[in-house]
Amino acid sequence: MGTEGSTVLSPLWRGLPTIDSSVVSDSASCSLPHRFEAVRSARKFTGATLDRWGLAALVDDVALVVSELVTNSLRYGAVPGDRAGDGYEAPVRLHLMRWTTRLVCAVRDPSEAGPVAGRAAAGDECGRGLFLVEQFSDSWGWHPLAGTLRGKVVWALFGLPHEAGLDGGDGGLRDGFPA
Repeated sequence: MGTEGSTVLSPLWRGLPTIDSSVVSDSASCSLPHRFEAVRSARKFTGATLDRWGLAALVDDVALVVSELVTNSLRYGAVPGDRAGDGYEAPVRLHLMRWTTRLVCAVRDPSEAGPVAGRAAAGDECGRGLFLVEQFSDSWGWHPLAGTLRGKVVWALFGLPHEAGLDGGDGGLRDGFPA
C-alpha cells in the first residue's frame, strides 16, 4: 500500500499517547487467495508471526479475530469476478503490525463497502463475526483506502502487556503500513 497507509490508519492513533517515530516496529504481511481455505492459512501465518515476536500468549485471541476479519473479506469484500484490470484479481491481504504497546491486525480487500455488524439469532450460523472481533480486541474499525488503491482496510487493535518482552517505549502507527 505504500505511503497511503498512514492516512488509512490515522484514526488508530487518535487519543493514544504521543508517537516516538524512532521506535522500530515489526510488521508482516501476506496475500490471501479468494478461497475459504485461506482462513486457515491466515491463522497459521498469524500464529507463526506472533510466536516469532514473542507474543505466543496472544495467539488464540488474535487468530480468532484474524479468522473473522479474513472470512468477512472473502465473503463480502472480494468478489471472484472483480478484476482490477489486465486479468488481475484484487487480493485480500493480511497485515500484522507490532509496536511496543500495541498490535494491529488489518485486512485489506477490494470492496469499498464498510462492514456491518450483524444481529444473529440464537440458532444462526452467521452474523457474529464482528461481535467476536469487538469482544476479543481492544478496538476495531475500518477505513476506505487512500490514494490510488480502491477498497478498504478493516483493523483490530490489541494492547500489549508491558511484560511482553518489548522495550517499554511507545511505538507508532505513523511509520506507514506494509504493502
